[in-house]
Amino acid sequence: MPRLTLVTAGPLGRGYLERLAWRLSTVLPHAVIVAGAPLNLSPAWDPERGQYHSTRILELLARGETGEEGSRTLGVVGEDLFVPILTFVFGEALLGGPAAVFSPVRLSPTFYGLPRNKDLLLERSLKEALHELGHTFGLYHCPRDCVMRASANADEVDLKPARFCEACARALPA
Repeated sequence: MPRLTLVTAGPLGRGYLERLAWRLSTVLPHAVIVAGAPLNLSPAWDPERGQYHSTRILELLARGETGEEGSRTLGVVGEDLFVPILTFVFGEALLGGPAAVFSPVRLSPTFYGLPRNKDLLLERSLKEALHELGHTFGLYHCPRDCVMRASANADEVDLKPARFCEACARALPA
């Protein structure tokens, strides 16, 4: 069975990571583990923007890839992410590659001044983790009712399901 390793960085609670790992294991045919050592994000910091460059984080994650057939590494980063052409990103992935990254920062209701809601944060995190991992399996954005539908904001994340549509599910490795 291929492995999915969650590599973390930033202020994330162990309980959140364990719940996310369990939820991912119910959807993907991977053994999901949480890595013990956190990722050093300092090479990805952009002081002018006050954010972390997600592409640089992907490069760090891809370097640590195990090479095990079908295995993936997912960076779960408790910091705000960006790419130069956008204000922020929820995540980024190497299309057809071994690594993806996402941040729950802008998925949290508290980011928008709303009360803390652990269940909503976990559901949004699951959707964005699956979305980015879908890209690592070669999936593109999907126009259907699918986790691969693009999301520009947290409300759009809420509208999509935490599952792949039939067409995208068929394209996933067994």
